[in-house]
Amino acid sequence: QVQLVESGGGLVQAGGSLRLSCAASGRTISSHVMGWFRQAPGKGRELVSTIAWSGPGTYYANSVKGRFTISTDNAKNTVYLQMNSLKPEDTAVYYCAARRVTQEWNYWGQGTQVTVSS
Repeated sequence: QVQLVESGGGLVQAGGSLRLSCAASGRTISSHVMGWFRQAPGKGRELVSTIAWSGPGTYYANSVKGRFTISTDNAKNTVYLQMNSLKPEDTAVYYCAARRVTQEWNYWGQGTQVTVSS
C-alpha cells in the first residue's frame, strides 16, 4: 500500500513562487512513477508533471514548462514541485499521485490548495 501526503500550498501573488511537497510511504514506493495533478474549479483533473524515483525522464504539461520543476529526495521519499512565475490560471487543488509503470494512477494524496491572486 502506498500513502501520499501533500503540503506546501497557499496563497501567493502572481509572479510568486511556492514549493509543494509529497511525502510518500509504502514498501514498494520506489517502483512507482510519481506525478502531480491539478484540478481547477469547474474543470477536469490535469496532469502537470511526472518523475521516476530513479533514472532520467520527467514530463511537464505545456502550460507549466519553464516555470515548474519536479524533483525527488530519495532519502526522504519525498517529491517536490517547485512552482515559479505563478499565474492566476495556476489556481487549483494540486494532488500528488503514484502508479506502477504499467498501471493507472491509483494512489492519490488528499490535495493541497494553491491560489494565485492577480
